[in-house]
Amino acid sequence: MKVLLVAILVFLINLPFGALRGRERKYSFKWFLYIHLPIPLVVFLRIYSDIGFALYTYPILIIAFFGGQLIGRKYFPCKQKDKKKTEADCL
Repeated sequence: MKVLLVAILVFLINLPFGALRGRERKYSFKWFLYIHLPIPLVVFLRIYSDIGFALYTYPILIIAFFGGQLIGRKYFPCKQKDKKKTEADCL
């Protein structure tokens, strides 16, 4: 049950980062940063929730991580068509 709750939190944490990543040029510094910034939060959640680093938790949380990134990119598009739009307008 804890793993499912942590997976949902990981998914929700990655939604805004996926939206921000979607507006950046692929392989740029910010694109790379938006992928890797949530990782310390995920590690903190793993430690705080006492699920630890058991082998069976990795596939579940990896799917939640990249699922949040992909859904955030697709459903919260942040493509800047006009220059007046800011990062806060995307979310």
